[in-house]
Amino acid sequence: MKMLRFRSSSIRSLNQEIRCTIRLLDDSEISCCIQRETKGQFLLDHICNHYSLLEKDYFGIRYVDPEKQRHWLESNKPVLKQMKSNPPYTMCFRVKFYPHEPMKIKEELTRYLLYLQLKRDIFHGRLLCSFSDAAYLGACIIQAELGDYDPDEHPEDYVAEFKLFPKQSPKLERKIGEIHKTELRGQSPAAAEFNLLQKAHALETYGVDPHPCKDFTGSTAFLGFTATGFVVFQGNKRIHLLKWADVSKLKFEGKTFYVIGIQKEKKLVLTFHTSTPAACKHLWKCGVENQAFYKCAKSSQVKTVSSSNIFFKGSRFRYSGRVAKEVIDASSKIQRDPPEVHRSTIGQSKSFTSLHKQLIINVEPLLPALPSQNDIEEIVLENGLLALRDTVHLTPRKQTPSETDPGEEPESITPEVCVEDKQEEEEDEALTISELMYNPCSSVMPTPVEDGGIDLLFDNPVKPGKDMDPDRDSFEELEADERAFLVAEEEEMQEVRWLLGQSYELLTGNKQLNAFVRSFIQLLAVGLGLLLLVVPLLLVLLESDIDISFLHEIRQTPEFEQFHYEYYCPLRQWVTCKISYILETMGAS
Repeated sequence: MKMLRFRSSSIRSLNQEIRCTIRLLDDSEISCCIQRETKGQFLLDHICNHYSLLEKDYFGIRYVDPEKQRHWLESNKPVLKQMKSNPPYTMCFRVKFYPHEPMKIKEELTRYLLYLQLKRDIFHGRLLCSFSDAAYLGACIIQAELGDYDPDEHPEDYVAEFKLFPKQSPKLERKIGEIHKTELRGQSPAAAEFNLLQKAHALETYGVDPHPCKDFTGSTAFLGFTATGFVVFQGNKRIHLLKWADVSKLKFEGKTFYVIGIQKEKKLVLTFHTSTPAACKHLWKCGVENQAFYKCAKSSQVKTVSSSNIFFKGSRFRYSGRVAKEVIDASSKIQRDPPEVHRSTIGQSKSFTSLHKQLIINVEPLLPALPSQNDIEEIVLENGLLALRDTVHLTPRKQTPSETDPGEEPESITPEVCVEDKQEEEEDEALTISELMYNPCSSVMPTPVEDGGIDLLFDNPVKPGKDMDPDRDSFEELEADERAFLVAEEEEMQEVRWLLGQSYELLTGNKQLNAFVRSFIQLLAVGLGLLLLVVPLLLVLLESDIDISFLHEIRQTPEFEQFHYEYYCPLRQWVTCKISYILETMGAS
């Protein structure tokens, strides 16, 4: 008879090397081979060694699963156990925790990598800013990558050659050119990058990786985690800022995410709904990690967090790594010659061209509910002259495959931060709203919608492989989608009511079953009561020497003497022998 051999194949699989490609912040790529038990920390260390990077705690590796859900690679778990797709694997090296004070970063290399991340945030619409701030940020990028303006080398429209914003207007380009020619002249690339960090970190959306959700009213909201705390953007402003010291618990159940905290000495519970349970869990894990990183003074204070409640076990997660204060202390102790910074070429910075032009993800954009004309007038009045002068145009923009990224989904419609004069506004029929409207493009979605926009969370999926029409979302279609969403909610409520009705009928509808259960419970209660009464009385009769008349009479009866000598005494002797044997065995061992 032949024996089956399993061991040899498992050994071969353990030694099998798997290829991983990691896309860096400048869109270049590096590759390495891993084995089945290789943990995520190996890949992060491999990239940091490639850069000679010491301040590596701000960075992480991100990947997208086959369901288009984004994840951060956990450093303490094997890579293969986290990946749900087939090899070879493609991942992205990104900033995971934005430094609260970029000025405290010790090395120029770390500042340069943060600059590259912020440049991506600006390009993909994550960093909300006014016209003047946008012009200054764009000028810093031009100065860092092009140097001083030279009229002999640079044509009049040289700024237009750079893709800095999702869609930049000629007026914005002219303003960028003015600042570049005057204010930033003479600055080195490192100085221009530092100025960009200083300007960007003061903005409200600095470090915000927006998670699209619906609040309890069904309105679109973008959740984010910063060094300050938990933030919520809705419409044209930030509606919530809950500092980490005031956040007592983060938890999720299915598609529902809860933030429990204290505000103005009162308990506050914020509830949000995501598109999928996986998106909700990713949102929860991001919140747990950010709270631990920015709030705790030492990594030893980080605790394992559970999303469980009384009835369900839930998920458990713990942030593994150094916290912000430890990272700053370690940075201050760095003593070495600064490593050489190899900056990307101008060609790469113009269009963010990837080495592998693959269309990884194709989803619809995030489209918050647009305000009515009355709302627009109120916004203009609130923002004063700035809102009257500076506006944002939402204009369609098609995403080319070269601008896609496995960690950043392609765009269909992106916000354009620009200023147009009155004549240009009349010629352009694009919708004009307040410049403070926060509407990050779909490429930033860390919790992607299942083939649909944020207003189509649960219905009207887009067939994959088809180009999406950037003009498809009219007011009528948005209202129809809202009605479909309400119909879907009503159907879900009907299913819940039916299940509750069936449970109620099961418990109360069958009278015979209820009568039997009631009789059994009564019998069980009576039996337990009798035992509680009879057992102590038997012990008193059999073991005590209490001489009471009615007890004496019971002991003298023949039935009691027969029970005592034929049943009780042998049982007591057997139990005594067993206890003695166990005690002797324990004493001998």
